[in-house]
Amino acid sequence: MLSLISSRPLWALSSVVLACALAACSRPEPAPEPVRAVKLLEVGVGMFDTQIEYAGEVRARIESRLGFRVPGKLVSRQVELGQQVKPGQVLAQLDAQDYRLAADAGRAQVSAATTQRDLAAADVQRYRTLKAQNFISGAELERREATLKSAQASLDQARAQAAGQSLQTDYTRLVADVAGVVTGIDAEPGQVVAAGSPVVRIAQDGERDVVFSVPEDKIARVRTGQAVAVRLWASDQRYSGRVREVAASADPVTRTYLVKVALERAPGQALPALGATVHARPEGLGATGEPVIKLPTTALHQANGGSAVWVFDAATSTVRSQPVVVATADGNEIVISQGLAPGMRVVATGGHVLAPGQKVTVYQNPVEAARAAKVPPAGAAPAAQPAPATR
Repeated sequence: MLSLISSRPLWALSSVVLACALAACSRPEPAPEPVRAVKLLEVGVGMFDTQIEYAGEVRARIESRLGFRVPGKLVSRQVELGQQVKPGQVLAQLDAQDYRLAADAGRAQVSAATTQRDLAAADVQRYRTLKAQNFISGAELERREATLKSAQASLDQARAQAAGQSLQTDYTRLVADVAGVVTGIDAEPGQVVAAGSPVVRIAQDGERDVVFSVPEDKIARVRTGQAVAVRLWASDQRYSGRVREVAASADPVTRTYLVKVALERAPGQALPALGATVHARPEGLGATGEPVIKLPTTALHQANGGSAVWVFDAATSTVRSQPVVVATADGNEIVISQGLAPGMRVVATGGHVLAPGQKVTVYQNPVEAARAAKVPPAGAAPAAQPAPATR
């Protein structure tokens, strides 16, 4: 009986310890998710006001790749990149020793052919005298005259070959035929170049073109003679121009079409520097003035692999995900082509923390809410009370 009474306190103590252990191991109930406040905006129809601009480059109307007419070893180059050149200025020089020797050989052939022609002429003169005295037949005189004609033809051929060799010697000097600017160097001294291979590129002074690339979906709206507004990137100076040429085929790498615009400068206006970066805005290429639905980019979120927005349901104070189709961008906003209608209220910011069917409250600016309720906002000084009138 004593042992039974003494065991009861131990059993009670064990129960208390076990209850405390179970209470410590059990997880507390999760706190209810707070009702989030979101900023809403009402979907409306706005005007598309973005105009399409393309980055372009100023180039010369005519740019020539100059090369030697004859092959040889390049021994010197007298111009550098960006240098101004004048007509007749020597640009580069080939080793002309072989051509000088060929020219000397041509002159020697002319001398030999001249001697043969003179001998044939002297024979004809002598045989004509003998024919007049009836010492030879007419056939013999005709053979001498034919020999003279052959010698004269050989002399003409030698002279022509000598003139050609002399020209080849002159062709070892690359000379600028127009005034311009050196825009490229394709060969260096010591290099053996083939006939016609480019050595120096020269952009002719004069009219300028603006060259830019247009994607395939816009090229159908670009036409010859279309007005283009041009703005320099460095100085914001503006020019006007017109489309002069549109490429007939797309670039095989970028799949874009090259467009050339002829610049039209005002009287006294300086031409832009070659290679300058410009912004070209073709007339009528944008959709300015068209009614569209626009939203800030913060209103979008990804849902099921596409774009969507959160639409607010005022009856239940919940949000639902609405898929939309984004057409293009207009500055810092996006243009929605499908999925929304004017009058719908969508979440403007904070959509990344929302879930379908989640309850939300509409965020209000404290200052605006106070004005609506005619109550001074928190922290504002109380309005001054009028002083009592004195008698």
